[in-house]
Amino acid sequence: MSTEPLPDRGWRGSPEVWLDAAYEALITGGVDAVKIMPLANSLKLSRTSFYWFFKDRRQLLDGLLQRWEATTTAPLIAASTEYAYTETEAMLNVISCFLADRAFDSRLELAVRAWAQQDPIALAQLHKADTVRLDALRAMLEKWGHPPQDADVRARTIYLVQVGYISMRVEEPIEVRLDRFPQYVEIYTGKRPPDHEMDRFKARLGLL
Repeated sequence: MSTEPLPDRGWRGSPEVWLDAAYEALITGGVDAVKIMPLANSLKLSRTSFYWFFKDRRQLLDGLLQRWEATTTAPLIAASTEYAYTETEAMLNVISCFLADRAFDSRLELAVRAWAQQDPIALAQLHKADTVRLDALRAMLEKWGHPPQDADVRARTIYLVQVGYISMRVEEPIEVRLDRFPQYVEIYTGKRPPDHEMDRFKARLGLL
């Protein structure tokens, strides 16, 4: 998201500027805070400036849903298909995606899940995303030799644990969570990652 100061004159914003403001409003105040006039005030722009870029509030909300897909579903699918020499390394690729907000935007995920409770359009998008994400995890596990039923249960276990961390706003020291990862990977795959894979995993997260 842009952090550059806005010009003082002759400025209507841009689609990205309005979306950035809407993103912050959604994260901090929920979807009810994403309204045109408050956003205009926060940006020191006129209400009419909004309509240069968006037909209406619904189009802005659709833009937020597209951003959510790009910063949550897309990175998870990419992680599930990333090169790995072993199944445990493949699983660590997936876990590292969830751990890094630069890859998987957990704040936006939490906000969209709350939003979906009151908006059927957002709810439909959320259900679609859940299905796509589970399909990606299931496909990854089947690639590593798990039968379909087994892959399905393992995929659901992985996904529900990670969504649970987000939805419950779990806060714990990264060291505590890292200590649990070999057991998590073993539960998810049936195999425990060797020490050298855990070392690479920690280095990837900047923790070595």
